[in-house]
Amino acid sequence: MAENYVLYTDSACDIHPDKLAEWNVKMLPLAFLFTDTGAEQKDHEEPIDEFYKSMRAGRVAKTSCVNEEAFESAFTEILEAGQDILYLGLSGGLSVTCENAKKVAERLAGKYPDRKIEAIDSLSASAGEGLFVYLAVKNRDAGMTLEENAETLRKEIPHVCHWFTVEDLVYLKRGGRVSAATALLGTALNVKPVLHVDDEGHLIKMTQVHGRKKSIKKLAEKLGETIRPDSPIFISNADCIEDAEMLKDILKNEYGKEVTLITSIGSVIGAHAGPGTLALFFMGKQR
Repeated sequence: MAENYVLYTDSACDIHPDKLAEWNVKMLPLAFLFTDTGAEQKDHEEPIDEFYKSMRAGRVAKTSCVNEEAFESAFTEILEAGQDILYLGLSGGLSVTCENAKKVAERLAGKYPDRKIEAIDSLSASAGEGLFVYLAVKNRDAGMTLEENAETLRKEIPHVCHWFTVEDLVYLKRGGRVSAATALLGTALNVKPVLHVDDEGHLIKMTQVHGRKKSIKKLAEKLGETIRPDSPIFISNADCIEDAEMLKDILKNEYGKEVTLITSIGSVIGAHAGPGTLALFFMGKQR
């Protein structure tokens, strides 16, 4: 390692804690609760298949960000140990989590003038944020300093491509992503939206197709249109691993691309996207 700095992220990156530990990355969890009980749980506390089973049964989940107090405690411990911090956060277009991290970083920079602390809004979510973290790990392991890593990552933000499709429009309707009429009509006609995360880090609908298989093929087409030759490829899924494997096979057989990592969409992202969400992430010429 080029210098003594710690990579930090949050659980919305949808990289399993064991994998993050393998990468030597620390993580703070966002939280969720089911409205029928009101008992808050941290991301990864409940088995993910049980979480989606509850959602399919009709339970409604609400989520909450990482607050300033959690960041202050976690970051102070690192700084007190004489290490610097590079934090990579969930899109500010979707959550105030990264804004909280930036506020804490600014306060602590004054308190620890000899230490370096950077908080970067990835403008990404799910394994798109995870892919951003993966790039940071590769940069760190290649010997980049904290400043070099941060500068390189900021230039890559507009190139982290996110493409999603969902099984049921009701969850996007609940979060205000589609109208009630669109959700009702889409469900009746088996219309599947294809969405992406734009340059400001917001989730927006791009197109729609009839049927699940066509929506999965559309994700692959989007990759084929813009992927950079050297790009890693991440797939994340919300309790639909068979569809993730289908997408993996399409990418290999039709585009000659190998998938780097398949992950599960955690409870916090899953609460908004719903079970059956399938997402594809890669580095492209543009988002």
